Amino acid sequence: MSDDERDPSGREAGRASSSPPRHTRRLSDKILIAFHHACDQGDFEVAEELLRILEMMLTRRPVAPDVNRRKNMESLVAAHERLWLLRHPDSSES
Repeated sequence: MSDDERDPSGREAGRASSSPPRHTRRLSDKILIAFHHACDQGDFEVAEELLRILEMMLTRRPVAPDVNRRKNMESLVAAHERLWLLRHPDSSES
């Protein structure tokens, strides 16, 4: 197939895409995933910055009612706990 028969995304022109929508996750979910990835890599400075950004996003005044607010806040607390435990491994032995 030539480049002329593809749209800018690289898919064949005129064919329905069977792939899922490109934006399937919220930005806050992607930041949380990046936070966990940074923790897994041992990059605690980046993890802390990502957590700070996530906290800012979740605590600012919402434009519309957020039905997932409690779950989001629980995830934020769990992320803070994970980072603290990674930075203080000796304190979990008590």
